[in-house]
Amino acid sequence: MFSFLQKIGKSLMFPIATLPAAALLLRFGQDDLLGIPFLSAAGAGIIDNLAIIFAIGIAFGLAHDSNGGAALAGAIAYLVLTSAIVTINESINMGVFAGILSGIVGGLLYNKFYNVKFPAWLAFFGGRRFVPIITAATMTVLAGILGYAWPPIQDLIDSAGDWILNAGMFGVGAYGFFNRLLLPTGLHHVINTIVWFDFGTFTDATGEVVRGEINRFLKGDPTAGPFLSGFFPIMMFGLPAACLAMYAAAKKERKAIVGGMLFSIGFTSFLTGITEPIEFSFMFLSPLLYVVHALLTGVSMMIAYALDVHHGFGFSAGAIDFVLNYGLAQNPLVLLVMGLGTGVIYFAIFYFLIVKLDLKTPGREDEDAEDGNADTGNKGIDIRAYHTIEALGGAENIAAVDYCTTRLRMSVKDADRVNEKELKRHGAMGVMKVNKTNVQVVIGTAVEFLADAMKKRLANGNPAPESLNVPEEEMSTEPEMVKEIRAEDFAMPIDGEIIPLSEVPDEVFAKAMMGPGFGIVPSGNTLHSPVDGRVVTVFPTKHAIGIETDTGIEILIHVGLDTVKLNGEGFETLVEQGQLVQRGDALLKMDLTYLGANAPSVVTPVIFTNLTGQELEVLKKGSQKQGTVSILRIQ
Repeated sequence: MFSFLQKIGKSLMFPIATLPAAALLLRFGQDDLLGIPFLSAAGAGIIDNLAIIFAIGIAFGLAHDSNGGAALAGAIAYLVLTSAIVTINESINMGVFAGILSGIVGGLLYNKFYNVKFPAWLAFFGGRRFVPIITAATMTVLAGILGYAWPPIQDLIDSAGDWILNAGMFGVGAYGFFNRLLLPTGLHHVINTIVWFDFGTFTDATGEVVRGEINRFLKGDPTAGPFLSGFFPIMMFGLPAACLAMYAAAKKERKAIVGGMLFSIGFTSFLTGITEPIEFSFMFLSPLLYVVHALLTGVSMMIAYALDVHHGFGFSAGAIDFVLNYGLAQNPLVLLVMGLGTGVIYFAIFYFLIVKLDLKTPGREDEDAEDGNADTGNKGIDIRAYHTIEALGGAENIAAVDYCTTRLRMSVKDADRVNEKELKRHGAMGVMKVNKTNVQVVIGTAVEFLADAMKKRLANGNPAPESLNVPEEEMSTEPEMVKEIRAEDFAMPIDGEIIPLSEVPDEVFAKAMMGPGFGIVPSGNTLHSPVDGRVVTVFPTKHAIGIETDTGIEILIHVGLDTVKLNGEGFETLVEQGQLVQRGDALLKMDLTYLGANAPSVVTPVIFTNLTGQELEVLKKGSQKQGTVSILRIQ
């Protein structure tokens, strides 16, 4: 459920991205600015139709392949639901919830039926063409149910909204705190959507009933704004001051490196209200600071409420929205005074905690003294390129340089001249000699920069640099390896049928106690590596193999259940522990007939054992051939 809510939160960003355009048009068209009704009407065209925009955006975002067919399904779901439900109870107006529900249903049905196949005489209606049909039928049934079930649900939502709206400082403070606290999970978009687009009602001059804090503020509701105002001091002053504190606390030799980055993200927060670059710079390195930040956001919301400030935004609480909506606000100058105080508080608290607790914020990380991992500046990369070429046997031994996501793929004249020890001393994580003329060197995600530097050097014969030491001002740690797998970098390891992990007939695997993943009902007899990586474990009983990808993700492939009891019978390993492998390399042969007769099950779980914060998305199911890509992705 948590993962599912994360996907919805991520999908909500599609429709929310339309708000800046709507807010600008709506605001500039009003009488106190340009006074052009045409512009206001254009902006209202978005604001007034947010529900169907949500339906389209969420369905599109949930689709496993981001196909437009899912967006069409979301729109159809919304139209069927809203048209049918009022015939049961004409007073029902689900608002943005109709769009959210329709988008979820449309996206899920698309993923379920996009590749459905029918007999030849019905083939035209198969695949993606079937999705709108099943969506319409499903939403018709749901409309019939919700026609009777929604009124009490809406009463409950309205009661919760009224309680929060009338809870005074506590209500806005709690919202501000949880808004920031949930940001790392992406679930803040879910509560934002409810508060921004559903809580509270206002009838404008035309008689239209408007719901939600943002909509009501932009349409002139004088009571709207308390759930938006308190963000301005945080985003315009507090977080930029936190950047200043991190800069002041950075190590002297690293201030020049982090200073530009901190200034850039601090100014972005002040101007636009985009705060994620700042928050993600310390939320995982120093969770304590992030909790303090969430608490200060709640306090700011409470103080703005107590001072009767009503201000709002169409995108985020930055200087652009502050100035743009100044004419609609009540007591907006108070926010500037609050902001100055907030900046001082943020700087003092952040600086004190960073220094006192030795928190590893940007510029205070532990240095990596190894030569290879230090070569990240311009001259550093050039020096590393020189050493890498020399370790590969010199420029005269290199025929061609190529690279993939994490590896140098080298064509050489004689692989025996390659010095593996020297390559590792200068930053390589592993070396694989494919044959006499092909060598692969695992570098990591910075491989592109190293390969480019090597090509430039090879064009000039790889002359020795003036100094073989990396300049002190360019000493920094290697960028952290990004633990992800792109869809095209993971292949089906064996012929068979993909099943959800929850259907694996073993509780430890099914409940993801060892990590997320999926199951395979194998029909082939040879297991292949699904990724480029290194074999880290070959179990003595041969029934399981562990692989670490070039980006640091650990994968356990466990052939069958309770097969450890077979003591290796029915298996033949084709690789050794520590061996580098490429996607598609054979790892293990197995006798399916023997395993089926002597093991409880041949279902093979593929488990990702060290994912922390990454999201695993299985893109395909059902019968798949070995080597098929786009099975899954990890982000």
